[in-house]
Amino acid sequence: MTPLLASPAAETLLTSLAEEEGGHGHDSLNAYGIGIGALAALLLLLWVVTRLNRDR
Repeated sequence: MTPLLASPAAETLLTSLAEEEGGHGHDSLNAYGIGIGALAALLLLLWVVTRLNRDR
């Protein structure tokens, strides 16, 4: 038992939850789709900020 987990029941529960996950993410999540979406959101925010900048 690690010092962070006070009860053996909590350790058993967390171990069983970690093992049933399988070590991979959700099947419907696409890394390329998330990356492209994040890039698009950041580019949109950059465009909005540069349009609202009145310090020129």
